[in-house]
Amino acid sequence: MQLTRSNSMAWAMLALLAAAAPVSAQVKTDAGMVEGTASVDGKVRTFLGIPYAAPPVGALRWKPPQPVAPWTGVRKATSFGARCTQGRIFDDMIFRDEMSEDCLYLNVWTAAPTSGGKLPVMVWIYGGGFQGGSASEPRQDGAALARKGVVVVSMNYRMGVFGYFAHPELTKASDTHASGNQGLLDQVAALKWVQKNIAAFGGDPGNVLIFGESAGSFAVSAHMASPVSRGLFQKAIGESGAYLGGPSGPLGPKSLAASEEAGTKFATALGATSLDALLAKSADEVLKASVARPPSEWFAPSIDGYMLPEDPYITFTAGRQAHVPLLAGWNEDEGRAGVVLAKSRVTAASFTAQAKERYKDAADAYLKVYPAGSDEEAVESAAAAAGDMFIGYGTWKWIDVHARTGQSPVYRYLWERDRPVPADEKVNGVAATSKDIGARHAGEIEYVFGALKSDVNAPWEDVDVAISDQMMTFWSNFAKTGDPSGEGVPAWPAYSAATGYQVMHIGEKSHAAPDALRDRYLFLDAAAEKARGH
Repeated sequence: MQLTRSNSMAWAMLALLAAAAPVSAQVKTDAGMVEGTASVDGKVRTFLGIPYAAPPVGALRWKPPQPVAPWTGVRKATSFGARCTQGRIFDDMIFRDEMSEDCLYLNVWTAAPTSGGKLPVMVWIYGGGFQGGSASEPRQDGAALARKGVVVVSMNYRMGVFGYFAHPELTKASDTHASGNQGLLDQVAALKWVQKNIAAFGGDPGNVLIFGESAGSFAVSAHMASPVSRGLFQKAIGESGAYLGGPSGPLGPKSLAASEEAGTKFATALGATSLDALLAKSADEVLKASVARPPSEWFAPSIDGYMLPEDPYITFTAGRQAHVPLLAGWNEDEGRAGVVLAKSRVTAASFTAQAKERYKDAADAYLKVYPAGSDEEAVESAAAAAGDMFIGYGTWKWIDVHARTGQSPVYRYLWERDRPVPADEKVNGVAATSKDIGARHAGEIEYVFGALKSDVNAPWEDVDVAISDQMMTFWSNFAKTGDPSGEGVPAWPAYSAATGYQVMHIGEKSHAAPDALRDRYLFLDAAAEKARGH
């Protein structure tokens, strides 16, 4: 049943009242006083656009984040800071900010009325392939989630060529003999800001959770693997993505040498034979040249020897990662739309032929876990395989390995709600229905933040509101105790061999059940291990 008109009007009135809230709130940070706003009922205070590092401009463009300069007086924290310089890559991203190289700002939503609180802290890392995104997106607004009794923090971080450009001169000048992971180090700087300042907002610096989606989830796995981030958080949530997808997985980290080579090639193409010459280029010139490159040449995190001393796969399998509770999973239809709405229709014959070409002697084993007994079954298997190769397998491997080596509880989910879409929804120019898109990649974000109303065109139903409240409860429970179970939500057993590898299926009737698809991921794991040379 769709939301009633009265419910819709009530949401609209609440949004208007929140926007017009006249109450202010002041907090002292280590750099100076900030003044935010409070909701009409006084239960949530919001602070936007707080600088957590110096502007990465001029000579600091590709440097690790530097300390922010203190200010005098009271700084207004009522509007989002600028998003980091980026191309227009993802059509579903809507921003409430301007764009600038001066972009290292964070936001705080707190349910604590005074600094005396000790609420758990949830630090969000947005996705976007490390190429696009901003903490100002309405679907990532932290106000509703904060009402679950937590402090929510989100930050902007450098992306693309500005966040992951490596160069021999940068490496030589670095105290850590590394370059290329400026964006991840920005996130570390934000986490250090939390340690210094979050108590003043009512948060507990000893109970910090990091969570992110897509590239943000990859980043969460990177922080768990990195000694640089050690001790800055105590729990982690990953939504669709991790650095354990195999040597050919998406966003697989390159070596420092390969990243330096790519950086030198990029600079030369711009006519810059030195780092100084490249720094003299405007941000627009650098951006224009970088977005003209194909996705295979996007600048992304690398194994730089400092932030990431080694491939995270090695770190996790050796048990050298942060031993913290992990909640992670992915969406049922991560790659469905690209298959069912493709111009070329998958058939049993075409799917079988592709399986034999790709997996050779292992094709029969592949077709056992991705069956193609009919054209309809082949389409479903192709959709499942697309999602697994894109996101599912790497996230599964992260969960499975951490459950064995992480010495901490692990909880796994599968998000299954077919995302309601407007009547005029299109994917690659093709009309799409909720069934075509399914539980799509990034579709859970509005639910996690209780921000369904941020998409005013989606035909939300009462069940969507219920699922959203459930997800906020699961996520905030985990932030509080390290266990997502609690009053009002289904019991969520930990993921382990002893429990039958339990998975929480989140949807219209959320429930936990043993993993029914483990053989699928064991097959993909064997193929990935073979590619790794093991």
